[in-house]
Parts: sequence; structure tokens; C-alpha cells
Amino acid sequence: MGRTKTIALALLAALAATVSPSQAQTQAGLPMLSLPSPTPSAQPLHEAKPLAAWSGFCQRYAAECAIDLNEAPRITLTPATWATIAAVNRRVNRTLRPLTDMDHWGVPDRWDLAEDGAGDCEDYQLLKRKLLAEAGLPRRAMRMTVVIDEKGEGHAVLTLITDRGDFVLDNKVGDVLAWHRTGYVFIKRESAETVAWVSLGGVTSPVTTANR
Repeated sequence: MGRTKTIALALLAALAATVSPSQAQTQAGLPMLSLPSPTPSAQPLHEAKPLAAWSGFCQRYAAECAIDLNEAPRITLTPATWATIAAVNRRVNRTLRPLTDMDHWGVPDRWDLAEDGAGDCEDYQLLKRKLLAEAGLPRRAMRMTVVIDEKGEGHAVLTLITDRGDFVLDNKVGDVLAWHRTGYVFIKRESAETVAWVSLGGVTSPVTTANR
């Protein structure tokens, strides 16, 4: 087994061992958290063009992009599930080493699962989604999302579609925030109905999300 795969499996095992929703109420490292207040959901408008780097990722990791219409389209938030989400967000943010795709791979934008322990924004979020799906959350309700950040640059976050609104996991912020409280301009996200993207109303789409 290669070194990068060994690192990835070790990281996944370490995280998964501490974030099972069924154990979240009793794990010493996962204190009970109050559920967030209900918040309005973002409204997809129409079909949008996917990023080239996402298309390449889906060719390499087809299962990570597949849509299972039998899965719930929303996450039902409980204190245990909310604690799991917060723990995964915090642990991945602290564990991975930030590294641009140009420094990492010699290309402007490449989406991966941070299998060698390093990556940029989308790699953080893709790993979080993988871990949360393995913990039992519906992948269909966790959508990769492209935004314009506070610097006016393309950035990738993970939107969780829940019964209390849409919340964002971000490697720049430790807290899980309601989407409209991030300060970002939301451009588009993965569809929950098919392997495609939908617009969120942002006017100008970045070509890449090459942002640490």
C-alpha cells in the first residue's frame, strides 16, 4: 500500500472513531451542543456549468459524486448529529496541512481527498463529506459549493442541507455557520437531483477554487 493511501486511511480511521452520531452524546471529546436556530435555505435557480476540476475529480472518484435518490435530501439535525458535524469540521481543519494545488500538483486547480494529509479548500470539504457520509449522514444532503470569498477569490465550501436550513463547513472558519452569515457570495453548488450543478444566483463564477 502506498504512503499516501496509508496516511489517508489512518486519518479516516482516527476521525471516524470519534464522530459516530450514535456515540456523540457520550464521547468525552464531543460535548453536547445546542441546535442552531432555523435559518432560510439557499434556493437553487437553474442549471450551472461545473468546474473542470470537479469533472476530473468525478472521473477519479465516481462514488463521491454519485446521487442516490433513495437517500434523504435533508439532514435531520439532532444534538448528536450537530456535535458530529462540528467535530468533523474542527478535526479536519486542524489535521490537514494547507497547500495550494500549484504547490501540491503543479496545476491551478485539482480536487482530491487530501490522501497525503495536505490540500486546499475543496480537499478539506471533500474529506469532511466523506467522513460524515461514513458516519451515516446522507451524501445527497451535503453539496460542494463554489463561492466568492472575502478577498474576491473563488473558494469551495460544503453546504449541509438540513431540516433547520443550510449550513456551511469551511476550512477558513472553525464554526459551522448558516450560509447567509458567512459573508460569501454564493455562486453555485452540486445538484441534489443529478450529477450536475445548479446556480445560487451569484453573477460571476470563478474558473477555479485554488484557494487555501
